[in-house]
Amino acid sequence: MDLGLDNTVCLVTGSTGGIGLESARMLAAEGAQVVTSGRGNEAPGVGETLHVAADLARAGEPERLVREVEEKLGRVDCLVNNVGLAVQRQFEDVTDEEWHELWQLNVMSYVRAIRAVLPGMRERGSGVIVNVASTAGKRPSTSMPDYSVSKAAVLSLSRLIADVYAKDGIRSNAVTPGPTATEAWLGKGGLADQQAARSGKTHDEVLAAVGAGRPLGRLAEPGEIAAVIAFLCSPRSSYVTGAAWSADGGSVPVII
Repeated sequence: MDLGLDNTVCLVTGSTGGIGLESARMLAAEGAQVVTSGRGNEAPGVGETLHVAADLARAGEPERLVREVEEKLGRVDCLVNNVGLAVQRQFEDVTDEEWHELWQLNVMSYVRAIRAVLPGMRERGSGVIVNVASTAGKRPSTSMPDYSVSKAAVLSLSRLIADVYAKDGIRSNAVTPGPTATEAWLGKGGLADQQAARSGKTHDEVLAAVGAGRPLGRLAEPGEIAAVIAFLCSPRSSYVTGAAWSADGGSVPVII
C-alpha cells in the first residue's frame, strides 16, 4: 500500500535507535523527507534527509530542532515525538530530582516540540502529530511509577492537541506500545537486567516471562510499532485524530 508520504517532511525525535529508528527507516522508505534526531552528531543512516543533534530534555532544544528543520527544509509536516526514558524503581524511592528529569524528557520535550511546530502547521492548514506513549500510560506499571505517570500525561496531551487544533487541519494521535525488543529492554543495564536484579531471575527468564504475559505470547518487534506510526503519519489515516492506538499484543484488556 502506498501511504502517500512522498516529499512529506517528517521529524522523528529519539530516532537513533529502537522504535524511533525503525519509524525513520519506514517513513524514508515511503518517500518522506525524514529528519532524525538524537544527542549524538552521527546520523543513523536510514535514508534520512537531515540529522540534527539535540538534547531534548533541555528547555529551548526542541524549539531549536524545529527551527533548524524549518530553515533547511521549509516546514514540518509530521512530528513524531518518540524520545523517552524508562527506569525500573519503586515509587517511594523516586526522588524529586528524578521525577523532574524524567518529566522534562518524556513530557516537556513533547510539549515544546508541539508548541514549536504549531505556527507553521496552522498557517498551512495541515499537520500531523504522533506521540509515542506506552501501555503504562493506560495501565500503570508498578515498577515504573514516574514513567507510567509521564506516559499518561502524553495520552492526555495528545487528546488535548487533537481537540484544540482540529479546526486548523492538524491531527494528533498517540501510540501505546507494549514491551518491545529494543535496547531499552534487551541491552546491558536495560529493563530486563534491572528487573532481573530485583527479582533474582536471569535476563532471559525475565524476557520470557514478559513475553508470556502478552496474549500474543511475545515482545513486539520495533517494525510492528513503526508500521502503526507510519500509518498515522500518512493521509491514509486522514479521519483519525484524538486516538490512542494500542500496539501491545493485547496487553491492556480494555476496549478503548
